[in-house]
Amino acid sequence: MGMLKEFKEFAMKGNVVDLAVGVVIGAAFGKIVSSLVSDVIMPPIGWLLGGINFTDIKIKLSEAVADANGKVITEAVNINLGVFLQSVFDFIIIAFVIFMVIKAMNKLKKEEVAAPAAPPAPSNEEVLLTQIRDLLKK
Repeated sequence: MGMLKEFKEFAMKGNVVDLAVGVVIGAAFGKIVSSLVSDVIMPPIGWLLGGINFTDIKIKLSEAVADANGKVITEAVNINLGVFLQSVFDFIIIAFVIFMVIKAMNKLKKEEVAAPAAPPAPSNEEVLLTQIRDLLKK
């Protein structure tokens, strides 16, 4: 029972929950950016380059082998260069967006630090001691 209690305390710590939320949001964000790249950015680039679909770019190493009945014995072996290029574009865009978010967060933090907090008001005891000191000076 002690181990279960320790695990519950561990799992409910703020850092673990925050990390879990960050991972889930990061995964969803990754899907959004992948869709942005593959469905929005790459089609116009392919169109500008003469109607190329980047995911179809392959280097064929060997053809598929079929028997006399047409049943495939071994599949074709390809290097899927287009899929790799798509992943590279995904990474670059994700890295750029994260860079911009971090840059904005750092700017906000600098603005917070730049405004110094007003010193706290002196306590009643300090005010009284100051008055006593001033009276003794006279």
